[in-house]
Amino acid sequence: MSPSSPAFVLPNPVGSVLSRLPAFPGSFLLVTVLNKVLTNELPADVRQYLLGKKLRIHVTDARLTFDFTCNGARFVASKKQDATDLTISANAQDFLRLAQRLEDPDTLFFNRRLSMEGDTELGLLVKNALDALELPVLDLKQWTPDKVLARFLPRRRSAE
Repeated sequence: MSPSSPAFVLPNPVGSVLSRLPAFPGSFLLVTVLNKVLTNELPADVRQYLLGKKLRIHVTDARLTFDFTCNGARFVASKKQDATDLTISANAQDFLRLAQRLEDPDTLFFNRRLSMEGDTELGLLVKNALDALELPVLDLKQWTPDKVLARFLPRRRSAE
């Protein structure tokens, strides 16, 4: 892990605008990514433990929440839930740095930049399961508009 970068927090007006977005589409996008990256990698016992659990990712500075559950086979988006079994909170930069494997979740937790609320056993299970996986590092260069479009546009045949 590289040393912690200077903290960047989205400005309040940006968080205010983002907080007005409907929650479900964001949750749907999140679970789409989780299902593509995690579902086949998680051990069956972990998926079984997650069965029916109400989970939330809260991006504090963006004032966004993403609610979802696990049906044992995959993650499923849900509308905003009144109560959750586990809520994981951090600012946008810290979540991004976690996905890029530039930060360690324990360091963020002990520096009070990452928090878990709810079922402690569930939180530790999620953290340990993610730590044990050999997940790809999020490379932002793969998400430039031209690279994203190239994945969705049909490839032209060279013999046309």
